Amino acid sequence: MNFKDLILGAKENAPGAAAEILCMYKPLLLKESIVDGVYDEDLYQELCLVLLGCIKKFWV
Repeated sequence: MNFKDLILGAKENAPGAAAEILCMYKPLLLKESIVDGVYDEDLYQELCLVLLGCIKKFWV
């Protein structure tokens, strides 16, 4: 499945599509969740929610 199909699937609540996108971006989300050398789990969760919200707003 290509990225466009994943985005469309996630927008339509297809099983696993959003989870696959989150897995693709997990390294970046984890990297951005480190503040002053300390992993912030709350920030990670918030970034995941922001990513999912952006997917819902994404126009394809």
